[in-house]
Amino acid sequence: MFKKSWILILLIGLTSGCSIYHVDSRDVTTEYYPPKKSAIDVVYLEEMNQSHELIGYVTVNTERRQRISEVIEKMKYEAGILGGDAITDIKTDATGQWKKLPAQKLIGNAYIRANFTAAVVVFK
Repeated sequence: MFKKSWILILLIGLTSGCSIYHVDSRDVTTEYYPPKKSAIDVVYLEEMNQSHELIGYVTVNTERRQRISEVIEKMKYEAGILGGDAITDIKTDATGQWKKLPAQKLIGNAYIRANFTAAVVVFK
């Protein structure tokens, strides 16, 4: 019994530090853009100062406490698959059931998971 308890405690400890990401993308163009070879070929720009075309959106669903740099890397990888040159306009929002809880003013930002969404663009 003692051995089984230690194994259970060890498994809980090992899995509690895991982070679950759900990455999704949606294209909004009928044009084909070849995928990038690496996420390094995709950049994050807070403001677009050159002409571009919107080709899709990337959404990463993860725990709210994740570093934005990790989320951006996942977004860049997915944007590269769509053939995008850059991601921009990142927005965050609570997910599903957290939005439906009563007393939203009371709980404020107490939600656990969040959606991070960015626009995927190609340069003209």
